[in-house]
Order: sequence, then structure tokens, then C-alpha cells
Amino acid sequence: MYLTRLIYVSTISEDCSPNDIERILTTSRQNNVNHHITGLLSYNQHFFLQCLEGSRTEVNRTYLRILQDRRHYNVTMLYFQEVSSRSFGDWSMGHIKVGKITDMLSMQFSSGPDFDPYHLTGESAYLMLLELKKQLPST
Repeated sequence: MYLTRLIYVSTISEDCSPNDIERILTTSRQNNVNHHITGLLSYNQHFFLQCLEGSRTEVNRTYLRILQDRRHYNVTMLYFQEVSSRSFGDWSMGHIKVGKITDMLSMQFSSGPDFDPYHLTGESAYLMLLELKKQLPST
């Protein structure tokens, strides 16, 4: 079974509330444990940037469910690659809300200071998520 990493960006729907995001995280964590998927979700009031890691089959199944979720749109895959090890294996789904640290990282990895993950390459999105990972405790 091949281990893969997928990173995507999407735009949060106007009717997606903070409670919806909490439900997304709760459901993701439960599903991801069952399917051996790990990852990290970064978001603000406009965008999601998420990395999923796991078997190719399970990551693809999860991504197909994500594509059908109406709480966001314009889902764009930035990165998909077979990998030899997980970078986000500490969490079934870690998360970090965008703030000043993310704005600084946006300046480092993209063309401007604002968090707009559509302006990231797949590689820069991965590197940014690795930097964000340093802000989270392991669980």
C-alpha cells in the first residue's frame, strides 16, 4: 500500500460557521483514525489549506468526500505525491487558525503578506504547513 500526501486549498462558503468548522474537525478526526489518515488543517475566515497523509486509496476516498462538501468550494489540489514517511503523523487532524504567524509565513512562502493559499505552489504549501506544525503540540 502506497503512502501518499495530498494538499488542497478551498474557499469557505459564506454560510460555513465556526461551529461548522468544529464539526468538520470532530468528524475528520473520527474518520481519519478509522482510515489511518493524518494531517493538518489551516484556515481563516476565507480559506482552508489542508494536508492529508495515508494510503493512496484512503486519501483519494477522503478527498472525494471533501470535493462534495458544500461548506467550501473551488477545491484545488496543490500537491499529490507518494512519500516514504508522514510529516503530520502526530494528529488525526491537527489544526491551526490563521493569525500573525501565518501572515509572516505567507510572506515567506508566497508573493504577499495575506494568507491566500491559492497563491502557493504545492511545494511552498507543504513547507508552510511544516512551519505551522511547529506551532502545535503533539498529541
